[in-house]
Amino acid sequence: MKIVIPDDYQDIVDQLDCFSLIRHHEVTRYREPAKSINQLADRLRNADIVVSIRERTELGRSLIEKLPKLKLIALVGRSSRMIDYAACTEHGVMVSTGKSNSPEAPAELTVALILASRRNVALEAERMKRGDWPGTLSHRLRGSTLGIFGLGAIGALVAQAGRGLAMNVLVWGREGSLERARTAGYRTAKAKEELFESSDVLSLHLRLSRETRGIVKLDDLARMKQTALIVNTARAEIIEPGALVEALHKGRPGFAAVDVYDQEPIIGGNHPLLKMPNALCVPHIGWAEWNNFELYFSEAFEQIVAYEKGKQLRLANPDVKPR
Repeated sequence: MKIVIPDDYQDIVDQLDCFSLIRHHEVTRYREPAKSINQLADRLRNADIVVSIRERTELGRSLIEKLPKLKLIALVGRSSRMIDYAACTEHGVMVSTGKSNSPEAPAELTVALILASRRNVALEAERMKRGDWPGTLSHRLRGSTLGIFGLGAIGALVAQAGRGLAMNVLVWGREGSLERARTAGYRTAKAKEELFESSDVLSLHLRLSRETRGIVKLDDLARMKQTALIVNTARAEIIEPGALVEALHKGRPGFAAVDVYDQEPIIGGNHPLLKMPNALCVPHIGWAEWNNFELYFSEAFEQIVAYEKGKQLRLANPDVKPR
Protein backbone atom coordinates (compact mmCIF):
# COMPACT_ATOMS: atom_id res chain seq x y z
CA MET A 1 0.00 0.00 0.00
CA LYS A 2 1.00 3.59 -0.55
CA ILE A 3 1.14 5.59 2.67
CA VAL A 4 1.82 9.33 2.84
CA ILE A 5 2.75 11.32 5.93
CA PRO A 6 2.32 14.95 4.82
CA ASP A 7 3.61 16.75 7.91
CA ASP A 8 6.59 15.10 9.62
CA TYR A 9 7.99 18.44 10.84
CA GLN A 10 10.72 16.83 12.95
CA ASP A 11 11.73 14.53 10.05
CA ILE A 12 11.86 11.72 12.56
CA VAL A 13 8.88 9.37 12.20
CA ASP A 14 10.93 6.73 10.39
CA GLN A 15 13.29 6.61 13.40
CA LEU A 16 10.55 5.50 15.78
CA ASP A 17 10.52 1.85 16.82
CA CYS A 18 6.86 1.59 15.85
CA PHE A 19 7.67 2.57 12.25
CA SER A 20 8.57 -1.11 11.76
CA LEU A 21 4.81 -1.78 11.64
CA ILE A 22 4.50 -0.01 8.27
CA ARG A 23 8.06 -0.04 6.93
CA HIS A 24 7.23 -2.78 4.40
CA HIS A 25 4.78 -0.44 2.65
CA GLU A 26 5.65 2.37 0.25
CA VAL A 27 5.85 5.24 2.71
CA THR A 28 6.45 8.83 1.62
CA ARG A 29 7.13 11.54 4.21
CA TYR A 30 7.12 15.31 3.76
CA ARG A 31 8.70 17.64 6.26
CA GLU A 32 7.68 21.05 4.91
CA PRO A 33 3.97 21.80 4.55
CA ALA A 34 2.45 22.06 1.09
CA LYS A 35 2.17 25.63 -0.13
CA SER A 36 -1.33 25.16 -1.55
CA ILE A 37 -4.19 22.73 -1.62
CA ASN A 38 -3.23 21.77 -5.18
CA GLN A 39 0.31 20.92 -4.12
CA LEU A 40 -1.07 18.95 -1.18
CA ALA A 41 -3.46 17.11 -3.48
CA ASP A 42 -0.54 16.21 -5.77
CA ARG A 43 1.38 14.82 -2.81
CA LEU A 44 -1.56 12.72 -1.64
CA ARG A 45 -3.07 11.81 -5.01
CA ASN A 46 -1.86 8.21 -5.12
CA ALA A 47 -2.11 7.49 -1.41
CA ASP A 48 -4.17 4.60 -0.12
CA ILE A 49 -3.58 5.84 3.43
CA VAL A 50 -2.73 9.23 4.86
CA VAL A 51 -1.23 9.45 8.33
CA SER A 52 -2.52 12.73 9.75
CA ILE A 53 -0.38 14.08 12.58
CA ARG A 54 -2.80 15.70 15.01
CA GLU A 55 -3.83 19.11 13.62
CA ARG A 56 -0.93 19.95 11.34
CA THR A 57 -2.63 19.54 7.96
CA GLU A 58 -6.19 20.45 7.02
CA LEU A 59 -8.01 17.60 5.30
CA GLY A 60 -11.14 19.40 4.19
CA ARG A 61 -13.87 18.55 1.72
CA SER A 62 -12.23 20.22 -1.27
CA LEU A 63 -9.11 18.12 -0.70
CA ILE A 64 -10.93 14.85 -0.01
CA GLU A 65 -12.78 15.24 -3.30
CA LYS A 66 -9.44 15.37 -5.12
CA LEU A 67 -8.26 12.04 -3.66
CA PRO A 68 -10.24 9.19 -5.30
CA LYS A 69 -7.72 6.53 -4.22
CA LEU A 70 -7.73 7.45 -0.54
CA LYS A 71 -9.24 4.77 1.68
CA LEU A 72 -8.04 5.52 5.20
CA ILE A 73 -6.87 8.48 7.24
CA ALA A 74 -4.95 7.18 10.25
CA LEU A 75 -5.10 9.98 12.80
CA VAL A 76 -2.23 10.42 15.23
CA GLY A 77 -4.18 11.30 18.35
CA ARG A 78 -7.78 11.00 19.45
CA SER A 79 -9.38 13.87 17.54
CA SER A 80 -8.69 16.66 15.08
CA ARG A 81 -10.55 19.81 14.08
CA MET A 82 -8.68 19.75 10.76
CA ILE A 83 -10.52 16.77 9.27
CA ASP A 84 -13.91 17.06 7.55
CA TYR A 85 -15.43 13.85 8.88
CA ALA A 86 -18.68 14.30 6.98
CA ALA A 87 -16.82 14.62 3.68
CA CYS A 88 -14.75 11.54 4.51
CA THR A 89 -17.92 9.56 5.26
CA GLU A 90 -19.62 10.69 2.04
CA HIS A 91 -16.59 9.68 -0.03
CA GLY A 92 -15.97 6.36 1.67
CA VAL A 93 -12.80 7.39 3.51
CA MET A 94 -12.42 5.81 6.92
CA VAL A 95 -10.85 7.88 9.71
CA SER A 96 -9.22 5.83 12.45
CA THR A 97 -8.20 7.40 15.73
CA GLY A 98 -5.85 6.92 18.63
CA LYS A 99 -7.09 6.17 22.12
CA SER A 100 -4.55 7.57 24.56
CA ASN A 101 -4.17 10.85 26.38
CA SER A 102 -0.66 11.62 27.61
CA PRO A 103 -0.52 14.85 29.66
CA GLU A 104 3.05 14.46 30.91
CA ALA A 105 4.89 15.90 27.91
CA PRO A 106 2.92 19.17 27.59
CA ALA A 107 2.98 19.61 31.36
CA GLU A 108 6.76 19.23 31.41
CA LEU A 109 7.17 21.75 28.60
CA THR A 110 4.98 24.19 30.49
CA VAL A 111 7.21 23.89 33.54
CA ALA A 112 10.29 24.23 31.35
CA LEU A 113 8.92 27.43 29.81
CA ILE A 114 8.11 28.84 33.24
CA LEU A 115 11.64 28.18 34.48
CA ALA A 116 13.31 29.33 31.26
CA SER A 117 11.32 32.55 31.10
CA ARG A 118 11.52 33.51 34.76
CA ARG A 119 15.27 32.84 34.86
CA ASN A 120 15.96 34.34 31.39
CA VAL A 121 17.65 31.12 30.27
CA ALA A 122 17.20 31.46 26.49
CA LEU A 123 17.95 35.19 26.50
CA GLU A 124 21.17 34.93 28.48
CA ALA A 125 22.32 31.82 26.61
CA GLU A 126 22.12 33.79 23.35
CA ARG A 127 23.90 36.78 24.89
CA MET A 128 26.70 34.50 26.03
CA LYS A 129 27.03 32.98 22.55
CA ARG A 130 27.41 36.49 21.13
CA GLY A 131 30.06 37.30 23.71
CA ASP A 132 27.85 39.89 25.43
CA TRP A 133 27.79 40.68 29.13
CA PRO A 134 24.79 39.36 31.07
CA GLY A 135 22.06 41.97 30.99
CA THR A 136 19.09 40.79 33.03
CA LEU A 137 17.90 39.93 36.50
CA SER A 138 15.45 37.05 36.85
CA HIS A 139 12.40 36.42 39.01
CA ARG A 140 12.31 33.88 41.83
CA LEU A 141 9.58 31.25 41.73
CA ARG A 142 9.61 30.25 45.38
CA GLY A 143 6.88 32.09 47.25
CA SER A 144 5.32 33.55 44.10
CA THR A 145 1.80 32.78 42.91
CA LEU A 146 1.21 30.24 40.16
CA GLY A 147 -2.20 30.74 38.59
CA ILE A 148 -3.77 27.75 36.87
CA PHE A 149 -6.67 28.45 34.52
CA GLY A 150 -8.24 25.00 34.13
CA LEU A 151 -7.17 22.21 36.49
CA GLY A 152 -7.46 19.26 34.14
CA ALA A 153 -4.91 16.50 33.60
CA ILE A 154 -2.17 18.84 32.32
CA GLY A 155 -2.98 21.69 34.67
CA ALA A 156 -2.88 19.32 37.64
CA LEU A 157 0.66 18.21 36.77
CA VAL A 158 1.82 21.81 36.38
CA ALA A 159 0.23 22.69 39.71
CA GLN A 160 2.06 19.77 41.36
CA ALA A 161 5.34 21.05 39.94
CA GLY A 162 4.55 24.53 41.19
CA ARG A 163 3.86 23.20 44.66
CA GLY A 164 7.17 21.32 44.51
CA LEU A 165 8.89 24.62 43.75
CA ALA A 166 7.19 26.17 46.79
CA MET A 167 4.92 28.35 44.68
CA ASN A 168 1.47 29.29 45.93
CA VAL A 169 -1.03 27.67 43.59
CA LEU A 170 -4.21 29.60 42.73
CA VAL A 171 -6.88 27.95 40.55
CA TRP A 172 -9.79 29.23 38.50
CA GLY A 173 -12.01 27.43 36.02
CA ARG A 174 -15.23 25.50 35.86
CA GLU A 175 -16.70 23.92 38.97
CA GLY A 176 -14.85 20.66 38.26
CA SER A 177 -11.52 22.49 38.32
CA LEU A 178 -12.44 24.32 41.51
CA GLU A 179 -13.53 21.11 43.22
CA ARG A 180 -10.31 19.33 42.24
CA ALA A 181 -8.36 22.32 43.52
CA ARG A 182 -10.08 22.20 46.90
CA THR A 183 -9.44 18.46 47.15
CA ALA A 184 -5.74 19.01 46.37
CA GLY A 185 -5.49 21.80 48.92
CA TYR A 186 -4.97 24.64 46.44
CA ARG A 187 -6.45 28.07 46.89
CA THR A 188 -9.26 28.95 44.48
CA ALA A 189 -9.87 32.40 43.06
CA LYS A 190 -13.19 34.08 43.79
CA ALA A 191 -13.42 35.17 40.15
CA LYS A 192 -11.43 35.22 36.93
CA GLU A 193 -10.38 38.80 37.72
CA GLU A 194 -8.63 37.67 40.90
CA LEU A 195 -6.72 34.98 39.01
CA PHE A 196 -5.28 37.52 36.55
CA GLU A 197 -4.59 40.18 39.15
CA SER A 198 -2.89 37.87 41.67
CA SER A 199 -0.79 35.57 39.49
CA ASP A 200 2.95 36.07 39.12
CA VAL A 201 2.88 33.19 36.64
CA LEU A 202 -0.40 32.33 34.91
CA SER A 203 -0.64 29.09 32.95
CA LEU A 204 -3.58 28.37 30.62
CA HIS A 205 -4.87 24.79 30.49
CA LEU A 206 -8.29 24.96 28.87
CA ARG A 207 -9.65 22.79 26.10
CA LEU A 208 -10.61 24.78 23.04
CA SER A 209 -14.38 24.84 22.64
CA ARG A 210 -17.12 27.24 21.65
CA GLU A 211 -17.21 28.44 25.26
CA THR A 212 -13.47 28.88 25.72
CA ARG A 213 -12.59 30.44 22.36
CA GLY A 214 -11.41 33.98 23.13
CA ILE A 215 -12.19 33.58 26.84
CA VAL A 216 -9.01 35.50 27.75
CA LYS A 217 -9.63 39.13 26.81
CA LEU A 218 -7.33 42.11 26.53
CA ASP A 219 -9.00 43.46 29.66
CA ASP A 220 -8.00 40.29 31.53
CA LEU A 221 -4.38 40.63 30.47
CA ALA A 222 -4.38 44.31 31.44
CA ARG A 223 -5.12 43.24 35.03
CA MET A 224 -1.85 41.34 35.28
CA LYS A 225 1.26 42.64 37.01
CA GLN A 226 4.00 44.31 34.97
CA THR A 227 6.37 41.61 36.26
CA ALA A 228 3.97 38.72 35.54
CA LEU A 229 4.36 35.89 33.03
CA ILE A 230 1.56 34.26 31.06
CA VAL A 231 2.16 30.79 29.61
CA ASN A 232 0.06 29.22 26.86
CA THR A 233 0.73 25.62 25.85
CA ALA A 234 -2.97 24.88 25.33
CA ARG A 235 -4.46 26.60 22.26
CA ALA A 236 -3.79 30.05 20.85
CA GLU A 237 -7.49 30.66 20.23
CA ILE A 238 -8.16 30.71 23.98
CA ILE A 239 -6.82 34.28 23.89
CA GLU A 240 -8.81 36.72 21.75
CA PRO A 241 -7.04 37.56 18.47
CA GLY A 242 -4.26 40.12 18.79
CA ALA A 243 -4.75 40.59 22.52
CA LEU A 244 -1.50 38.99 23.69
CA VAL A 245 0.72 41.04 21.37
CA GLU A 246 -1.07 44.25 22.31
CA ALA A 247 -0.88 43.44 26.01
CA LEU A 248 2.85 42.70 25.85
CA HIS A 249 3.44 46.01 24.04
CA LYS A 250 1.56 47.76 26.84
CA GLY A 251 3.59 45.92 29.49
CA ARG A 252 0.84 43.99 31.25
CA PRO A 253 1.77 41.22 31.58
CA GLY A 254 5.47 41.85 31.28
CA PHE A 255 6.30 38.46 29.76
CA ALA A 256 4.82 35.57 27.79
CA ALA A 257 5.92 32.04 26.99
CA VAL A 258 4.04 30.45 24.10
CA ASP A 259 3.92 27.09 22.32
CA VAL A 260 0.73 27.59 20.26
CA TYR A 261 -0.30 30.02 17.50
CA ASP A 262 -3.41 30.95 15.52
CA GLN A 263 -1.84 29.73 12.27
CA GLU A 264 0.71 26.92 12.35
CA PRO A 265 3.41 26.17 11.50
CA ILE A 266 5.24 29.46 11.86
CA ILE A 267 7.59 29.64 8.87
CA GLY A 268 10.46 32.05 8.32
CA GLY A 269 10.16 33.71 11.70
CA ASN A 270 6.98 35.41 10.53
CA HIS A 271 5.10 36.13 13.74
CA PRO A 272 4.95 39.33 15.82
CA LEU A 273 5.71 37.48 19.06
CA LEU A 274 9.07 36.39 17.65
CA LYS A 275 10.09 40.02 17.37
CA MET A 276 9.34 40.80 21.01
CA PRO A 277 12.12 40.55 23.62
CA ASN A 278 9.60 39.76 26.37
CA ALA A 279 8.17 36.69 24.59
CA LEU A 280 9.69 33.20 24.68
CA CYS A 281 8.37 31.17 21.75
CA VAL A 282 8.70 27.50 20.82
CA PRO A 283 7.08 25.79 17.78
CA HIS A 284 4.24 23.70 19.28
CA ILE A 285 6.51 21.02 20.74
CA GLY A 286 4.55 20.41 23.93
CA TRP A 287 3.68 16.86 22.88
CA ALA A 288 6.85 16.20 20.89
CA GLU A 289 9.03 13.84 22.88
CA TRP A 290 10.09 10.25 22.24
CA ASN A 291 7.69 8.45 24.58
CA ASN A 292 4.74 10.46 23.32
CA PHE A 293 5.62 9.91 19.68
CA GLU A 294 6.04 6.16 20.21
CA LEU A 295 2.67 6.02 21.98
CA TYR A 296 0.64 8.07 19.51
CA PHE A 297 2.24 6.81 16.31
CA SER A 298 2.13 3.18 17.40
CA GLU A 299 -1.64 3.51 17.85
CA ALA A 300 -1.99 5.04 14.37
CA PHE A 301 0.24 2.42 12.75
CA GLU A 302 -1.55 -0.42 14.57
CA GLN A 303 -4.75 0.81 12.94
CA ILE A 304 -3.06 0.55 9.54
CA VAL A 305 -2.07 -3.02 10.36
CA ALA A 306 -5.63 -3.76 11.43
CA TYR A 307 -6.93 -2.31 8.15
CA GLU A 308 -4.40 -4.38 6.22
CA LYS A 309 -5.67 -7.54 7.94
CA GLY A 310 -9.33 -6.66 7.59
CA LYS A 311 -9.89 -6.18 11.31
CA GLN A 312 -12.20 -3.72 13.02
CA LEU A 313 -10.90 -0.15 13.40
CA ARG A 314 -11.48 2.64 15.92
CA LEU A 315 -13.43 4.90 13.59
CA ALA A 316 -14.30 8.54 14.12
CA ASN A 317 -16.88 8.07 11.33
CA PRO A 318 -18.39 4.63 12.04
CA ASP A 319 -21.20 5.16 9.47
CA VAL A 320 -18.74 5.24 6.59
CA LYS A 321 -19.12 2.75 3.76
CA PRO A 322 -15.48 2.04 2.78
CA ARG A 323 -14.37 2.30 -0.82
